[in-house]
Amino acid sequence: MISCHAVRRTFGDFTAVNNLTFEVAPGAICSLLGPNGAGKSTTIRVLTGLLPLTGGDAQVGGHDVRTELTQLRRCIGVVPDDLGLFDSLTVAEHLSLTAAVHGLDKQTARRRNEQLLDALDLERASGKFISACSHGMRKKTALAMALLPNPKVLFLDEPFEGVDPVTSQTICDLLQQAAESGTTILLTTHSLALAQSVATQFVVMLDGRLVWNAMATTVDGSLERQYFKLVGPIGTREVDWLGWQRS
Repeated sequence: MISCHAVRRTFGDFTAVNNLTFEVAPGAICSLLGPNGAGKSTTIRVLTGLLPLTGGDAQVGGHDVRTELTQLRRCIGVVPDDLGLFDSLTVAEHLSLTAAVHGLDKQTARRRNEQLLDALDLERASGKFISACSHGMRKKTALAMALLPNPKVLFLDEPFEGVDPVTSQTICDLLQQAAESGTTILLTTHSLALAQSVATQFVVMLDGRLVWNAMATTVDGSLERQYFKLVGPIGTREVDWLGWQRS
């Protein structure tokens, strides 16, 4: 459902994504891991058509990300890193706008809106303007918008960032439900524990390159241990003045 072959994305002399090749099968949940600056968000922007490829090929839901952007955008849901919300709209208005963009009939839109607001504990906040919502509420609103059209492929950039443990578990449950119904999911996260709890596949990037691609069933023990083998622990640097009190 997601296929990347020798994908490259450069910005001038800087190569953000370098010769990236991997596939995600239908109904899989793939966690795209790596340190800050590894190229994860750039990869998602390329696969969702927000950035053009510099080189290589990629298909999402059977659509070429170079030449079939309209078809691509009709089959995907996206939670971008900046969430893409409007301060002057309420939570409910964001969902209504999403339903209209995707051409959902009023009955279907109302049913899905109610279920998502309930599942994400957003019912009491549905009339709030996004500018008055907490980061967690905004994150859940963006997720509800991405799930609303029941996409074939779902992209989530840091869906667990800034949300409480209960919300994180709720998001995991919803993603697993979506995957069981056939939705393919690619998400980025810095939470290795959450990644291991929800993902069926792990792809690790470092400096724009693929350094590991494995199914969850083949991971022996802790994902964290394997991750640090690949990325390398930073180690402790001495900051000699910390802990000293001025006399």
